[in-house]
Parts: sequence; structure tokens; C-alpha cells
Amino acid sequence: MVESDNIVVETAEKIFADLADPQTINNDKKNSWQAPLWQALSEAGLPLSWVPDDLGGSGASLADGFALLNAAGRFAVAVPLAETMLAGWLLAQARIASPEGEMTVVPASPKDRITIDGDGALSGRARGVPFAKAAKHFAVLAHGKDGVSIALVDASKVRTEPGLNVGYDHSDTVTLDKVQPVTVKPAPKGVDQTTLMLMGGIARSLQIAGALESMLDISVRYSNERVAFEKKISKFQAVQHNLARLAGESAAALAAATSAADAIANAKSFGDEVYLEAASAKIRCAEAAEKGGGIAHQVHGAIGFTIEHILHRYSLRALAWRDDFGSESYWAVELGKLVAVRGADELWPLVASR
Repeated sequence: MVESDNIVVETAEKIFADLADPQTINNDKKNSWQAPLWQALSEAGLPLSWVPDDLGGSGASLADGFALLNAAGRFAVAVPLAETMLAGWLLAQARIASPEGEMTVVPASPKDRITIDGDGALSGRARGVPFAKAAKHFAVLAHGKDGVSIALVDASKVRTEPGLNVGYDHSDTVTLDKVQPVTVKPAPKGVDQTTLMLMGGIARSLQIAGALESMLDISVRYSNERVAFEKKISKFQAVQHNLARLAGESAAALAAATSAADAIANAKSFGDEVYLEAASAKIRCAEAAEKGGGIAHQVHGAIGFTIEHILHRYSLRALAWRDDFGSESYWAVELGKLVAVRGADELWPLVASR
């Protein structure tokens, strides 16, 4: 699924290679790269990949969109591509057309909650919303007395308190105080806050897996270039051991993330199978981000910690993505609750069938 065997991924990789070179971006202190990159992505229809044609999108499959997110992770793309894709997907569930420009989803944390009153006004506070400061619109999942609703909100109508995650990307606090949405419709059956968190978790898992692939490539290349004690450090057994461990973490993350993506792409609903796959993937990829990032920096030594080196673009973002849409500790607890209620004997056939 993550190979460049379709036009969506091939188009994205070409755009990333031309306009999102990590070293070029790292040296650009004015962020002049962002506008050309977003324009190119928009012209290719990639931010609205999961939006049907009749709602203003590209109508790509879930599988193509997931492969696109993995490619974005390999370039550590610091624009709201994943967020806009998720927002477009959420709006499409309620047959709401997606506007042009950057979007993000609210809430992005399972502990936050937005409510909708009888007049259709939205209220609530959401923390850690990715790229909220850059968004022109929000796709909001809200709870009311009549159930769950999906709303399109003009970003200028809400209060946004800027914040940064460990990767130095915007992770903001959004406050809605009786905000009237542009459009609001009831969410279809089966689409709720857990559904949104699972979709976001899979997106982040794929991005983490992509970032780990790049960290492995960068580390292997560096170890074959760096000379110490008159030989390449790749010849030292300790370095070889570390690279093998990093390769293992990268492979584990990719396997978990792609398995979860395949499960949801082929499922008819967000049932227990999807829940198990998505929650497990977020847990395993989050662990791999911590372990893999640490190993990559060990291989590079002091140079890997400098702001001039590109390694931190991947390692810090992978760490930041761990917390979006539920941390590994949150999903570990939720997964434990599911097993306790349903029983391992009942859930095991779902895993074995994969």
C-alpha cells in the first residue's frame, strides 16, 4: 500500500521532492517554502483526497489517501495536509462540501468535547489542535441532545490560543463560545468521536512510520560517510547493532500502520476489528517513535542534535505525533478495557483473521 504504485502517491512524492526538500526547508528561516508547497498540493487536489467529486474533492480511495500520508511522513511535511484530509473526510460523512484552503479537525484529543445547543450554536474548548492557527475552517464533531453532529466552522469566528508541539509545529487551543457554524448536519450512524480519533490515529501512525523510514535512511547514509579511528563507523559492531534495532522499529511501525490502514480501507464499518488494529498501531508506532528517534540520534552523535542537521525534523515530529488523537497510554487503557469487557477469546479470532 505504501509503495509508489498509483498516481496519487507518485504525484505527492514528486511535489515533496521538488518543494519539500528537508535541508532546503531547514535552512529557510522565513518559511517561504510553505505557500508554494501548499499551492502545488492544492492544485493536485491532494488535501481533499478523501472528499467525493460531487462535494468538491478528488474522490480518492481511503487506501490511496493513507499511502499519501505515509509519503508525507517520509518528508516530515510541516503543513496541514493530514489535518485537511481528515477534515474533508469528516465533513463528507455528513455530505457537507469542503471549502478551499487549510482545515483541521476539532477536537483532536479524546478528552475534549464540543457541544451544540438547540439553536445550533457550538461551545467548548479543544486543546492540542494541530495547525489550528493556520486553518481557514474547522471540521467540528459536536454532541447535543439529539446526538452527534458534524459542522463546518469559519476559523475567524473562534478564539485560537497559539501553541507549539515538540516538533515546533502549531498545536493550538481552540475555544468556541456559542459559535454559529457555516453548515451543520447530523452525523451518520457509526460516526462519533471515537471514530474520528481512530482515523486520526491511523493517519499519525502512517506519518510516524514514514518518518522512521527516513530516519533509518539518513542514519545508514551517515554511518557510511562518518570516519572514526580511520574507518567508517558503520564497521563498528555497536553501530551496526543500533542500526539493526532502528530497522526493526521502522519495520514494526510500518507493519502495524499499514495493517490498520488496510483494515479500515476494506471494512464496511468501524467495528472491533478496526478498533483493535487502529489502537494497536497507534500504541506500537508511538513506542517506535521514541525508541527509533533515540537510536538515530545515538548513531549521529552530537551532530544529530544541532539545529542545522535535518534529523530533528523527523525525530521531533514523530514524537509530537505520538500525542495527537490519543497518546499510546490512552489507547493502551482503552484497549485493555475492551479486552476486559469482551474477553480475549472473543477478540482473538478478529486478529487471527488478519
